[in-house]
Amino acid sequence: MSALWTSDEIAAATGGTASTPFEASGVTFDSREVAPGHLFVALKGEATDGHRFLDQAFAAGAAGALVGAETPHPHVRVADTTKALGDLGRAARGRSGARICGVTGSVGKTGTKEALYAALDRSAPGAAHRSVKSYNNHTGVPLSLARMPRAARFGVFEMGMNHPGELAALTRLVRPHVALVTAIAPAHREFFASEEEIADAKGEIFQGLEPGGTAIVPFDSPHRDRLIAAARPHAAKIVTFGLGRGADVRARDSVPSPEGGSLVAAILPEAELTFTISQPGDHWVSNALAVLAAVEALGGDLAAAGLALADMPGLKGRGERHVIRVGGGEALLIDESYNANPASMAATLRSFGAQAADGRRLAVLGAMRELGEGSADFHAGLAEPVDAARIDRLILVGEEMAALAKALGQKVKITHVPDAAAATELVGNEARPGDSILVKGSNSIGLAALVEALTGGKS
Repeated sequence: MSALWTSDEIAAATGGTASTPFEASGVTFDSREVAPGHLFVALKGEATDGHRFLDQAFAAGAAGALVGAETPHPHVRVADTTKALGDLGRAARGRSGARICGVTGSVGKTGTKEALYAALDRSAPGAAHRSVKSYNNHTGVPLSLARMPRAARFGVFEMGMNHPGELAALTRLVRPHVALVTAIAPAHREFFASEEEIADAKGEIFQGLEPGGTAIVPFDSPHRDRLIAAARPHAAKIVTFGLGRGADVRARDSVPSPEGGSLVAAILPEAELTFTISQPGDHWVSNALAVLAAVEALGGDLAAAGLALADMPGLKGRGERHVIRVGGGEALLIDESYNANPASMAATLRSFGAQAADGRRLAVLGAMRELGEGSADFHAGLAEPVDAARIDRLILVGEEMAALAKALGQKVKITHVPDAAAATELVGNEARPGDSILVKGSNSIGLAALVEALTGGKS
């Protein structure tokens, strides 16, 4: 197997100088992730300096490092390691013959990215590549590109933003053949004057499309026409997906499946497909339709995609399900602790309310962050989906949730606590056998620690 990078290739890509020849089988900028044979990129940020962890990286087996200072370890030295990581990602994209898809959106982008990767890997086993975790910013995207194998046939890259102009830079680095927007919602609202401005910022993803590229747009979004207008100057083809009649890729029928997901009959421009989605909720039906649109645009296998969607497990922090021991019996824990905004919170509550439950529905809802001046209204606006979900016991976490507690009044038994530690103690004391427990909130509220405590660290 050929190396992912040689020291000569790294030096050529970054304009650096290699101290000695070496070959790298992987790339990381987190010393805790270093495996034998990896290239360790010593990034220098505001909070820490990767050069402090060089000894730790080489003790873990690093083959070489990308550095901006002298070190006795094998290395390529550059003036600026952050810029060099971007150069390495650009070189990886330049040498690749893979068909590339860029994915963004206010909600659903990580789940859609993972589902699309699973679909492409099913049709081309071992030849699909994607960004891991939520590596979707100015360092995560070039890292994900730099990790792409030379022989990859497909690449799927998540791109995020919280300010205008960020996606424009990332998409020109990724240069996708297909650019997909999952949905527009008031995430990171404190940085934007309106939801329309968020749509405009997400629409920047189309600016990097390769000639002949395809833009994939959510048909059911109130910002559909705005996104189409943003795509038109850059895309040779625009494809819409959604539940509404008139979408290019749509669900003719969708019904809950006995296993908890959905059975979907989908219509595409050139095909029809009936398949099962393992994940519950209409939002996952929409995500799956986006995946099918992208698979078709990339030249993948639609039948294999349908099989992959049926087998896809829940993602950690984004719908992963656990059976946990409580009070001499078992309860179901649904882990949605990674992120939350008004749209994803409402969709998750709808799904939670629709699922069969043997016992109580207990919801632990954490504050939604970065919503700006409208934060109180957005939190209060969750009263309707909470009520519709028939929640029996509600634990609210974080000061922002005071607005929801006030809006709900006496409709449900509520305890409002300041932090995840207090919520963990409360759930531990109150959970009963047969309960279904939903945990959702912005990552910064720390509800992942609650899930870790209740599951014993199992995932």
